[in-house]
Amino acid sequence: MPGDSAEENPASAPAKEESKTDDKPKEPKEMKAVVLTGFGGLKMLKVQSKPQPTPGEGEVLIAVKACGVNFLDLMLRQGVTDNPPKTPVIMGYECAGTIEAIGEKTEGFSVGDNVIALKECHCWAELASIPAKYVYKIPEGMTFHDAAAIAMNYLTAYIILFDIGNLRSGQSILAHSIGGGVGQAIIQLTKTVENVTLYGTASAHKHESLKPNVTHLFDHGVDYAQEIRKLSPEGVDIVLDCLCGDYTNKGISLLRPMGRYILFGTSSVVTGETKSFFSFAKSWWQVDKISPLKLYDDNKFLAGFQLRQLLFRENQHEYVRQLMDKLFKLYTDGTIKPVIDQVASFEDIAEAMQRLHDRKNIGKIILDPTIQPKEKTKNEAEAEESIDSDSEPEEISPPDTEPEEIIKPDVKPTEIAKSDTKPEAKPKPADAEAAAPADAAPAATADAATEEPKAEETPAEGEAEKTEEEAPAPAE
Repeated sequence: MPGDSAEENPASAPAKEESKTDDKPKEPKEMKAVVLTGFGGLKMLKVQSKPQPTPGEGEVLIAVKACGVNFLDLMLRQGVTDNPPKTPVIMGYECAGTIEAIGEKTEGFSVGDNVIALKECHCWAELASIPAKYVYKIPEGMTFHDAAAIAMNYLTAYIILFDIGNLRSGQSILAHSIGGGVGQAIIQLTKTVENVTLYGTASAHKHESLKPNVTHLFDHGVDYAQEIRKLSPEGVDIVLDCLCGDYTNKGISLLRPMGRYILFGTSSVVTGETKSFFSFAKSWWQVDKISPLKLYDDNKFLAGFQLRQLLFRENQHEYVRQLMDKLFKLYTDGTIKPVIDQVASFEDIAEAMQRLHDRKNIGKIILDPTIQPKEKTKNEAEAEESIDSDSEPEEISPPDTEPEEIIKPDVKPTEIAKSDTKPEAKPKPADAEAAAPADAAPAATADAATEEPKAEETPAEGEAEKTEEEAPAPAE
């Protein structure tokens, strides 16, 4: 009847309780991600559970199937990139996968689209929410692994070769680190232009696989500049440098008139597992100061390129989208095909990154969150446990005091000797007492030999007692 209260109608009470339960906020679902917990060595990389993101306005949520590993990720881990993010942070600048959800006011995409995406970090996760302006639909037939290998590497190679380098038929190129991901892209894209001479540098163990596709190949350790001058006395038309440091000076010296030197990386700053201020400073101080008048006189061009800066800070996303469409067409035509060095799980990121650090990769390293980690040997497992349990800093500053002061005992050698030869309180056998004078003579001689030529000091009573307590007991 009207006016009945909840007490008069107990059947309504469970429904109200149930509605209260439904009103409670649900905890966000978890996902797996590779997290950089702090700048430093490999132990700073952790696979952790993180809340699943939701797409905001103008964003899409991607179920990630493959991620690209770049040298830029290695530099980020060490903290040597410009404007590094605050840690902890989910790593990764590129990924490929399927759109799972779409945020408000997002146009041009549908749930289920297969895409490549670029972002400032947050890509090495099972799910990534990325602004639609950095997302590109991949053509039919392109695998997720190929997609993750194309974005950063082929965009970089295309821009430095054609839009900055203005490569034309009959010209010559010197490209460093020709065996890596960008290097493989350079090899394939130069073949779209007739009669191009390609000089490349790479580690010796990569030469066998690279020789069929590079005109002249050199090891980093040889004087490649002298060898190139023997083959081409006038020099080369384009130098593509991802190393910086002393390589910059050699590259500029190798340019012929109207030659173009293009810097697109600074990987020479990475020497050890952690950041080295010495290597960072050295790579920049080795570069000669270039005068515009000198360039004017020599008819040479210097240029620099950084994809992150262009895309995320200079807002050239429409330009990048046009280039991605060109690369997709080249892929569909069979002109380009990414070379993949290995595919690793999230849990194997440390090993994959170490391979990249050691310059052992030939082509692109891919992370796949859907595959199982490889089984580790007992020694590998123990080594990982040792790294995880190590709480000591990786770079230990030298102590303020000299090593001699650290190990020097508080008691002077002469005082120790005196305390050692003091008669003990416990009784000795008669034969030991008889032998005591003979044994004491060498000890006294040893004391005299170790004493410094100075006035004899008699310690105060309190100091003498302290010396006896601190002096080490004689060996039995």
